[in-house]
Amino acid sequence: MTHANSAGLLVDAFGRVRESVHEAVEGLTEDELGARIDPDANSIAWLVWHLTRIQDDHLAGAFGTEQLWTADGWAARFALPFPDGATGYGQSSAQVAAVRASAELLLGYHDAVHARTVELAGTVTNADLGRVVDTSWDPPVTLGVRLVSVIADDLQHAGQAAYVRGVLERKT
Repeated sequence: MTHANSAGLLVDAFGRVRESVHEAVEGLTEDELGARIDPDANSIAWLVWHLTRIQDDHLAGAFGTEQLWTADGWAARFALPFPDGATGYGQSSAQVAAVRASAELLLGYHDAVHARTVELAGTVTNADLGRVVDTSWDPPVTLGVRLVSVIADDLQHAGQAAYVRGVLERKT
């Protein structure tokens, strides 16, 4: 598929993230999603929750919208023992273990964030990519850099979730 503009490329890239997340999660039980391949490893549930939280948080910040985590009640549905602003960054092994969720819940949140992402990223023009969205870094972060960063982070974590799934499947 060819993309003649930035929006098309971004929507395609985030679509690949969604496909990878679904492949890693679909058909697994809550126990399988929460399994850790060693005592301190990240579980599939944590990886998918974290990558979705980062996408939700960073896109909301870049586009000036509220996060779906709080706006649409996902925080209450997950009922995790963290503040609503937690995204998983820097969490301890015990906090990773606390992320327990069904495939339906994980994919529901991810799909909602993906739909919002497509809505937002689908409007991006080439000129928008240079807009500064975060001045707390030196140099300041532009929209283009932020979106590529989220895509890269999401794909890494989705790949890690797929790896964990493969290890778990070989053990059975």
